[in-house]
Amino acid sequence: MSRNWIAVASADHVRRGRAEGFMQVCHGKAAPLRRIQPGDPVVYYSPTAQFQTKTKLQAFTAIGIVKPGAPYQADMGHGFCPFRRDVHWLQAREAPIQPLLDRLAWTSGQRNWGYTLRFGLFEVSEQDLQIIVQAMGAVWPA
Repeated sequence: MSRNWIAVASADHVRRGRAEGFMQVCHGKAAPLRRIQPGDPVVYYSPTAQFQTKTKLQAFTAIGIVKPGAPYQADMGHGFCPFRRDVHWLQAREAPIQPLLDRLAWTSGQRNWGYTLRFGLFEVSEQDLQIIVQAMGAVWPA
C-alpha cells in the first residue's frame, strides 16, 4: 500500500530535481527519505520561487512517483553530499495552494496551515492527493 507525500523546497531546487530525475528533502538528510517507498506518490510544495529569498510562490510545483532503489548520496561540490531518491516526474502544471486551502484536509479550517510545511516532508491522504493531482492537471500513469 503506497503512502502519499508532500515535500517542501523552493521552486528552483524542485526544477533542478525534475530535470535530473531526483528528489531531496530537509537539506539532504537521509532519514526522511527512508520513510518513502518505491511507488509512493510525492508532490512538491514550494513556498518560494528561489532558495533563500522571500519571493513567495506558495504553489505545488512537481508531482511524481518514487522509483525503485534506496536513498543514495550525490556529490554537489564544496563538501555537500545530500541524500536523494530517484523519481519518475509526471507532466503537470504548477498550482497555487490558495484556492485549495478549504478543500485539503491538512489545511481546511487551519489558521496556521503553513506550520506543517516546516517539517519538510509529511504524509497526506489519498483524497488530498487527488485534489492536488486535479489542480495540477497531472497526467497519471495507467
